[in-house]
Amino acid sequence: MGQQWLYSSAEGAIAVQQTYHALTTYALAKAKVRPVDSVIIDEATGKPVACGDKPLAAVFDADETLIWNIGPMRWFALKGAQFDAKTWDDWEKTGTGKAVVMPGAVEALAALRAAGITLIANTNRDAANAANSEQTLSAAGLGDFKHGETLFLMGDDASGSSKDLRRATIAARWCVVAMAGDQLGDFRNGFNKPELPPLQRRAMAMGAPYDGLWGNGWFLFANPVYGPSIRGDFDDVYPPETRWEPQP
Repeated sequence: MGQQWLYSSAEGAIAVQQTYHALTTYALAKAKVRPVDSVIIDEATGKPVACGDKPLAAVFDADETLIWNIGPMRWFALKGAQFDAKTWDDWEKTGTGKAVVMPGAVEALAALRAAGITLIANTNRDAANAANSEQTLSAAGLGDFKHGETLFLMGDDASGSSKDLRRATIAARWCVVAMAGDQLGDFRNGFNKPELPPLQRRAMAMGAPYDGLWGNGWFLFANPVYGPSIRGDFDDVYPPETRWEPQP
């Protein structure tokens, strides 16, 4: 049902388009009045990275943020299979021209570029497939992203799937006015600790000092298909205090 909602429903497309509209409006306003701080958090201090005189940029995840990966998700659904790394690696290598650009992405990125905001993709696609991912994003109509300059990938440093070090590298060079992704790890890896129960994870992400960033520099795209958000047993999702039964 998550794939039906995300990839084919009007509701899913509208939710994406609304998020792109909000991001664009926010980033363009920030470009007119230069911000003091980036929206990237310094993990050492817990405070935003200072902008100084660095050029403006906006940072996007790629998968389910710039593009929909309907190809491999269809395959998993067709085979009744779970995600597996080998199939995904094959998709990264051979999926150019098959990834679907998300509603509103082309228009949003064009408006940001026109305002002088550099567009950066920070994604957990594999650095070994850098050329393929560059081609995939370009073929989807999103323009050019160059590995090591405006495209950052898993394997660029020793931190694996965590994007914190890549974000630090980006923040050292750019004043980031907006970040977008479909997973909390696209904003801060600390949200993805596997030992965090779902409601505790939610409370952390929605509490201070992060509560004021959602919609104000941090923009989250809905993804009910995969990732750490699809976590929790029956009692996590339906806590005891919410239990109700119809009367006999």
